[in-house]
Amino acid sequence: MSRSPVDVRSFFPQGDAVAAAEALSLSQMARGMQGSKILQIAYDVQARIKEGHDVADFTVGDFARSEFRVPEALVEHTSAALRDGHTNYPPADGVPELRRAIVAQAERELGLKYPLESVVVGSGARPLLYGAYRCLVDAGEKVVYPAPSWNNKNFCHQVGAVSAVVPTTPGSNFMPDVQALEAALPGARLLVLCSPGNPTGTMIREAQMREIGEYIVADNAGRKARGERLLYLVYDQVYRNLTFGDLQHVTPVGVVPEMAEYTIFVDAISKCFAATGLRVGWMYGPPHIAKQIKALMTHVGAWAPRPEQLATARLLEDEPAMKTYLAHHLGGIHARLDALAAGLRELQAEGLPVQCIDPEGAIYLSVKFDLEGKGGLKDEDAVRLHLLEKAGVAVVPFSAFGDNKNKGWWRFSVGAVSVAQIQACLPRLREAIRQVM
Repeated sequence: MSRSPVDVRSFFPQGDAVAAAEALSLSQMARGMQGSKILQIAYDVQARIKEGHDVADFTVGDFARSEFRVPEALVEHTSAALRDGHTNYPPADGVPELRRAIVAQAERELGLKYPLESVVVGSGARPLLYGAYRCLVDAGEKVVYPAPSWNNKNFCHQVGAVSAVVPTTPGSNFMPDVQALEAALPGARLLVLCSPGNPTGTMIREAQMREIGEYIVADNAGRKARGERLLYLVYDQVYRNLTFGDLQHVTPVGVVPEMAEYTIFVDAISKCFAATGLRVGWMYGPPHIAKQIKALMTHVGAWAPRPEQLATARLLEDEPAMKTYLAHHLGGIHARLDALAAGLRELQAEGLPVQCIDPEGAIYLSVKFDLEGKGGLKDEDAVRLHLLEKAGVAVVPFSAFGDNKNKGWWRFSVGAVSVAQIQACLPRLREAIRQVM
């Protein structure tokens, strides 16, 4: 005998009652937690596109299927793993095949030889970054990171850490000044860096990395002598294969080998292989830390699916296939960044208040529009909406990356646009800027 469904909607608080229900229900962390401003902007833009508006979407750090595809080998190996029945739980630290491939890749490409027990695989880089925060930082301890940077403010909130934000400037390509970092590091438990950078598309140089590494090694020697908790570096290198020109990706351990004791690397297939939705990332670092991040994974289940792990292992082992794919992938990204930068420089040459930083890596371009206070655009959000509505250009402000110092700077992400879309939006952008001058 069938029963009528119970309409439960009347039991949920509505309107003014929601705030009171939240206060009585949620944890202190949850009440203060904010969703991603980047994704909020991106979702609004996607809704606008579905309504039929012509928008060049430079918001989210992802890849449109029409523009960038994952390596065919990744598709084939994932499908084969599914057909072969690899659909059960993977080990909490990743399947052995992938962990061995990661160790081999680190030795082959970075010149770093790590033991297998240093590696933990997760569902993308994000849970491993969070795992490093959760396993290294207690509530009230200090975490140092530059601004702009991705998501560190939110991770700090989730673990109760104290944020120590180091401002950057266009003059340093938005990479942190070493002296400013060193001034912030006393008493800190964690330094978080990313290169090539999100949102900036710029890279840290070897001399900077050496100074930072030598400082951390010396500082930790003093901490050990005093019996104090140590300082660690989380190094996000998910864009490391996406570099342009003669610039080389550098690592803290590569330039200061003693940093191996204090460095947690984070990497993934998401950006270098346009595989954001396949959710395969990894970390490697000191085995005693990796062991505890693995233990955390056993509780939260943030592991990558077994078929994708096995497919990623096969891809990382196939060096010729990787090189062929990366050459094509990088070429497509660079073509878009170059077209965008060239067009913006033309606007600047015409006397419009536009500035951009030459692209160095990743899929991003740092761009300044000095428009606040002009033509009735009272604030950053008014500028964003003006560019969206009048030029069909959707971008994310640096403030979404914790930067409230560098006013007027925006991240352009080129993974979801074609060169033709970029060229088509530039005249619209010119006209939208001139409207407020």
